[in-house]
Amino acid sequence: MGQNVYYVVHMSRFGETLRKLREEKRAKDRRFSLRQVAQRVGVEPAYLSKIERGDVAPPSEETTRKLAADLGADPDVMLALAGKVSSDLQEIIRARPKLFADLIRQLRDAPEHAVLRLVREVRDGEW
Repeated sequence: MGQNVYYVVHMSRFGETLRKLREEKRAKDRRFSLRQVAQRVGVEPAYLSKIERGDVAPPSEETTRKLAADLGADPDVMLALAGKVSSDLQEIIRARPKLFADLIRQLRDAPEHAVLRLVREVRDGEW
């Protein structure tokens, strides 16, 4: 996929998801208007509107994390939709790039239950 197409796809998915999350919250709570969310996360309402419409690239990791927190979304999922990897994961991968590249490639086609089992084993220290 060309670089320009890559960014357009991620801009659109991220913005659409962000708008959907915000509007679902706003339906129950008026504090989730575009203007109020923008104010809480420290961006201009016009900029947030452009992000939601996919007119600009997704924001920085910091702003994406703030938006996720404000909207009750998983920051790693939001970063992935933005075409980004969190800085803490980048550090982990940089420490052992070959191993993590191999692991991720091996997991690419694994069924969901197998990936979940592996995550549980590592998390629980059963390895």
